[in-house]
Amino acid sequence: MKKIAIIGAGNIGGVLAYLASVRGLGDIVLVDINEGTAKAKALDICQSSSIYGFKCRIFGTSNFSAIRNADIVIISAGVPRTPEIESREKLFDTNKKIIQDVSEKIKEHAPDSFVIVITNPLDAMTYLCLKTTRFPKNKVVGMGGILDTGRFKAIIAKKLHMEYDDVNTIVIGGHDELMIPVVSNTTIKGKKLSFYFDEKEIQEAIYLTKKRGAEIVNLLGTSAFFAPASGAINIAESYLKDEKRIMPCSVLLEGEYSQNNICIGVPVKIGKTGVEEIIELKLTGKEKEEFQKSSEKINLMIGKL
Repeated sequence: MKKIAIIGAGNIGGVLAYLASVRGLGDIVLVDINEGTAKAKALDICQSSSIYGFKCRIFGTSNFSAIRNADIVIISAGVPRTPEIESREKLFDTNKKIIQDVSEKIKEHAPDSFVIVITNPLDAMTYLCLKTTRFPKNKVVGMGGILDTGRFKAIIAKKLHMEYDDVNTIVIGGHDELMIPVVSNTTIKGKKLSFYFDEKEIQEAIYLTKKRGAEIVNLLGTSAFFAPASGAINIAESYLKDEKRIMPCSVLLEGEYSQNNICIGVPVKIGKTGVEEIIELKLTGKEKEEFQKSSEKINLMIGKL
């Protein structure tokens, strides 16, 4: 039986644990500095299993040694966005201390694990986790592009009154307002996005995609959690089941996309060894310029580490 460790039992952590349990991905340990929260959510999920009908082996704790021998560690610990802290970048100083501490504990207790980072600012925190654990670059990824792609896809599908599966698209770059919905690689039922949308409508869809997270923060008072957790579970499932799905994740680039020593969102193949391939898309000149700007912003944060 595989073992999944989830660090942080807040909104995202609770949904992560529930989805992993429902999908039967393995035994789950939910770790949080607030042990009561971790234990309560573990109990609640187990009790729901008798109603919904899935097997459940999950427990909550504040003891990091419980992650020993985990196959996957998903990090959702950290301070979320709020209406007062709307920018992901403003979480940097607080969350870098949390991620560094968590990464040291992962290195100590689960040195062979595959790590998925959700904490914001995502690309910088993914880089910090990678450098702190000193894991191979294929064993640490950030979940950001999957969420952004899901938002772009949902906006397009809703506008056209189509199914989500009719839309084939991807969002790359940083998990922030410089993200790049790749219009040149977007198709709906095999036809280019421009067949359905004029330029004004395309720009509106891009704008809404970039602002969707902030919209949820302002409505809810905190960050989204269902969609981010779903994105991370998709990565975990592809790794555990060797599904080799292609999805956008924040990974370390060493020459790809003309970038070096930076974690940023690009399409990758996820299989049993982690990141098995980084896929370089053919971008337009404008998309290349946008990717460069996104990289420069992330590099400024990495420099502060």
